[in-house]
This record gives sequence, structure tokens and C-alpha cells, in this order.
Amino acid sequence: MSEEDWDRVIAVNLKGTFLVTQAAAQALVSSGGRGSIINISSIIGKVGNIGQTNYASSKAGVIGLTQTAARELGRHGIRCNSVLPGFIATPMTQKMPEKVKDKVTAMIPLGHMGDPEDVADVVAFLASEDSGYITGASVEVSGGLFM
Repeated sequence: MSEEDWDRVIAVNLKGTFLVTQAAAQALVSSGGRGSIINISSIIGKVGNIGQTNYASSKAGVIGLTQTAARELGRHGIRCNSVLPGFIATPMTQKMPEKVKDKVTAMIPLGHMGDPEDVADVVAFLASEDSGYITGASVEVSGGLFM
């Protein structure tokens, strides 16, 4: 992996998440506190993956960033959580060779890739008051992959 490839993925996935989290935190604190910040990580940030050192590292960093933000912002009533999607049927996974998709799908206990709505439902829950006592959590949306 080139240093350029490393830097590009870290800049987008980790630094980008840092900057958005920082801006959201400042806005929420200045408006009196309370609220919810939800960052998108990946199951790969928890378990790693061959050939994805930069991606896995950046997504693991998002988990650590989110947990630290949860500790720092909790006193303001701001909850911070991350979502760890597994293999979700998106344009990115549609580019995978069919043979690879079949192999991955066979490893998922629920037997299929997730839909974007599966991730959106978890994000909506974490944004709602129904999750009012959840902070610093990393919620896996992976069909049981890597459990």
C-alpha cells in the first residue's frame, strides 16, 4: 500500500469524521447541549480485513473517536455512538465479483447482505430519545458476521 493511499483513506474516513463530529459538538454545546452524534464506522474497523489496512485503521479510529467524544460530551447531555455496518447491498458491494459476494454471504449467519434501510433504522433509533441512555456504543449491523 502506498503512503498516498493510506493518507487519502485516513483523511476521508477518520479526519472527515473528526471534523464533522467537532462541528456538531460545538453547535450542540453552544445551543445548550443535548443531542446525539452518530458516526459510521464498519465491522472491518473491529475485525480487520486482508488488503484493507488503511480502511480498517480509519474505521477503528472512528470507534475510538466516538467513544472519546461520548466521554467528553456526556456532561452536556450529548450522546455519541457509532454504527458498524457489515456487508450492505450498496453500489460499493455490487462491484464485488459474484464469487466473492457468494463467499461473504455464506459466512453471514442470517444468509444475506443487509439493506441500506437496516443501517438507517439503527441510526434513526440512536438519534431518537428511545436510545436516551445509550452513549459510547458501537452497534453492529452485520447479520451476525464476525460475532
